[in-house]
Amino acid sequence: MRCSPAWARRAYSAALYLLAPLAWKRVWREQLPGRPRRERLGLVSPASDGERIIWLHCASVGEVQAARPLIKALGERWPGHCLVITTMTATGAQRVLALSETSGEGKASGEVSHHFVPLDFPGAARRFVTRLRPELAIFFETELWPNLLAACDRAKVPVAVVNGRLSPRAFRGYRRLKPLMRDALGRVSWLAAKSAEDAERFRALGMPAERSAVVGSLKFDLAVDDETREASERLRARLGRRPVWVAGSTHPGEDEQLLAAHARLRATVPRALLVLVPRHPQRFAAVAELCARAGLSVARRSRDEWPGDEAAVYLGDTMGELLALYGAADLAFVGGSLVPIGGHNLLEPAALGVPVLTGPELANFLDVAETLRKAEALVEVADGEALSDALGRLFDDESERRRLAAAGRGVVAANRGALERTLAGLARLLEPE
Repeated sequence: MRCSPAWARRAYSAALYLLAPLAWKRVWREQLPGRPRRERLGLVSPASDGERIIWLHCASVGEVQAARPLIKALGERWPGHCLVITTMTATGAQRVLALSETSGEGKASGEVSHHFVPLDFPGAARRFVTRLRPELAIFFETELWPNLLAACDRAKVPVAVVNGRLSPRAFRGYRRLKPLMRDALGRVSWLAAKSAEDAERFRALGMPAERSAVVGSLKFDLAVDDETREASERLRARLGRRPVWVAGSTHPGEDEQLLAAHARLRATVPRALLVLVPRHPQRFAAVAELCARAGLSVARRSRDEWPGDEAAVYLGDTMGELLALYGAADLAFVGGSLVPIGGHNLLEPAALGVPVLTGPELANFLDVAETLRKAEALVEVADGEALSDALGRLFDDESERRRLAAAGRGVVAANRGALERTLAGLARLLEPE
């Protein structure tokens, strides 16, 4: 007997209620001081009369960072609207607050505010949408919450999925829930996929072809502001002429490989400095201990320690500074790629003109990796040992570093345009004729 979409969502909701203790354990940890946990039940302050709201949901810090061009463009295109950004994680919330200079219980000093997204219980989803009263809901990348989508549909709120991506691994998982996904995607007004392959996977799960389009990746529209470039220049000037490489957005099991690679590198390049930036702030202290156990002297940025000539590692244990740290380096390794995470944004260092290195795990960025690969703007390594070899070779070859830097910048410049195409699609939902 095949499960209908309606029954699939009821079964999904029942499973959520059974798993509620685990969900609350997670959100109890993903919280900011002074922020009410009742937001997780949709209990946000009701929108004011006459307040016009666009709602954008990003899962975590990586999605918020990738959505920065869109966030800026939404404010410029529709200045009469307030932009409410929701996140699942506390690190994502911190990034939104840093972008918007938010204070209090979510209201911003300007036109951007933040709430934690409610858990996808039917009642919580209905309360959130009813109280927020958005004119448009935008879900970033793969955030498909069936009850939130159903609540938007019930309230006649148009829904867009932008920078839509669905890795082969995610597709296999969602395919097991096809009736549920068909119900969820049937409520999406417009899907802007970042590649033809992503669009095809969404359609295979039930997204109507006439309501989807391939617009390209918003990540190519990454804008590096003057403040970030100036911060990079100050860092680089202070670091001097010593060889510097950054490993950004790193994960457990990966840091150990990177530290071992750095130790091998220093055998031939003794003044080399590794700027190590773990993905999650709760791991900062543990990574500092890893450096000590590896016998590598470490300076911690959060403590205003400076990596003098004796320091082997500069730990980037702060939030929101990865771009500036990338820009101060000679080479950049993008983490989540030596362990089965799927990689992180390869375009951030490329946009800054820093040669990009990566491990083999790139499931989340296959299209971006292929674009860089075709332009010969990506150095791929199989493991930590191969990474140390590649670093040594590149530190010894300035002309190749310059070629890689120019190729990476060229890829970013040539593939811009997804933002304008996305805004055009959103305008059709927000400004119907």
